[in-house]
Amino acid sequence: MKANVGDWLFVNSHSDSKHARRAKILDVGRDGEPPYTVRWVDTEHEAIVFPGPDAEIVTTERLEEHDRIQAQPVTDRPGQIRSGHRKA
Repeated sequence: MKANVGDWLFVNSHSDSKHARRAKILDVGRDGEPPYTVRWVDTEHEAIVFPGPDAEIVTTERLEEHDRIQAQPVTDRPGQIRSGHRKA
C-alpha cells in the first residue's frame, strides 16, 4: 500500500455496530509506505496508523469524482421500469 500526502484513507467496516471511516493523509513513511499520519474526519483526531486489509487509499481526484457521482439525483427513466400490471 502506497500513498501520497493529501490522499485519503478509507477504512471499511464489516460490522453493523461500526461505521466506515475516512481520514486525510497528512504524512507518509518512506516511499509512500506506512505508517501514515492522518486526521480522522469524524473526530478531527490525528493519529499514526498502519492500515490493515480493510483499508483503501483514495486519491483526491478519485474522491471528488465519487462525491460528484453521489450528488447526482436519481431519476426514473421512462420505459426502463415496468410494473407488471396491465391496463384493463
